Amino acid sequence: MQKLITDNSWIERIARFGYAVKGVVYFIVGLLAMPVALGIGGEAAGTSDALQIIVAQPLGKFLLTIVAVGLTSYAVWRFVQAFVDPEHRGSQANRVIPRIGYAISGASYAGLAVTAMQIVAGAGSHSSSWRQDWTARLLAQPFGQWLVGIVGAIVLGIGVSFTYLAFTKRFRQRLQLTQMSTAGVKWAMGIGRFGVTARGVAFGVIGLLLIQAAVQSDPDEVQGLGGALQTLAEEPFGRWLLGIIAIGLVAYAIHLLILSRYRRIRI
Repeated sequence: MQKLITDNSWIERIARFGYAVKGVVYFIVGLLAMPVALGIGGEAAGTSDALQIIVAQPLGKFLLTIVAVGLTSYAVWRFVQAFVDPEHRGSQANRVIPRIGYAISGASYAGLAVTAMQIVAGAGSHSSSWRQDWTARLLAQPFGQWLVGIVGAIVLGIGVSFTYLAFTKRFRQRLQLTQMSTAGVKWAMGIGRFGVTARGVAFGVIGLLLIQAAVQSDPDEVQGLGGALQTLAEEPFGRWLLGIIAIGLVAYAIHLLILSRYRRIRI
């Protein structure tokens, strides 16, 4: 029988900590994209690049270790959502897809946590070359272009689903709105919708680049979040759009911090 997790629940604690740490990472990504959008230098960064920024700060290894723990916490929460089904998604074909998405998200953030610990250990991060390497391996296989194209279409679909989610009833239902003032609810919804939509657009760009890599059979076209934002900046009017997305990613970070406090967590 489902019950609301108490404040003493370890699952709730790690979920809220995970949301907060993820918010910090995206806040850095959004901030780093702003100088690029303004044309005053720098390069757009992805989540792995944000980890490098953290470790370069005073007490950087200590801070990045905390971030790694937070990312691991978020990954565990995603796996709980996928396999325990606290939100009662069910096992019907049309409802199991979000649970699969949670599992993929969990694996992704577990990988990012491993990357953080590798950086702490001095091993560095090679996320961009890793993405291009696996794409090259896929493209070398029979029907490889189709496989990469399908992955791109899935990522594009995830971006569209983020944007759709931001304007659904379920988006409001995730928050414990009774604990917020009327003005707070209005701000939380506005910031959250803007932020999630911006992230959806960024994922859409990543998906399109994957599809382009498949069509051209060129693994160098594959980019992560940072590369996608940088590519966007190089397009006509791209800096304007990048500026909007950069502000949106900061808004998404604030949304995650709001989730860390007000997310309705059930098990």
